[in-house]
Amino acid sequence: MLKKLPPEEKAYEAFSAIGDQRITMSEYSAEVKSSDGSKTYTVEWDGNRYTSDDNATFWQGYPGYPVIAVLMKQGRLSCNEAVCEKMKGIPWKQLNDMHKRNYAEAVRDVLDGLKAQGVGTDDITALAETVNNELKMLDIETGRKRKKK
Repeated sequence: MLKKLPPEEKAYEAFSAIGDQRITMSEYSAEVKSSDGSKTYTVEWDGNRYTSDDNATFWQGYPGYPVIAVLMKQGRLSCNEAVCEKMKGIPWKQLNDMHKRNYAEAVRDVLDGLKAQGVGTDDITALAETVNNELKMLDIETGRKRKKK
């Protein structure tokens, strides 16, 4: 079990990474590009141990959205490609900065924006709830991966 759970809103960022096809999977690692394309994070795994150089995993000690997205791609967490497709093109870095890291407000903005465009969001919030519940039960540990110099 995880020692520290991520903020529930991190699942939404993982959906966008999948919807945007920003993940390149290899046998024991994956590269995940940030929403603005300025950074590439490396997630590695060996059995049930996952490491990453994204800020959340590295500094906060919980699985950041790159780790969550990889777990979804691996089938260890639920994934619905159609739901993730609805979440593509979201500028998470900009939104999180604008909301001073209040992730709940950022997600609320995204969902309100989708609703204003006539996009249903019930399936998005349902998948987020499922993924977060699965994370609580998942037998993995996360840790730091060395930052690139």
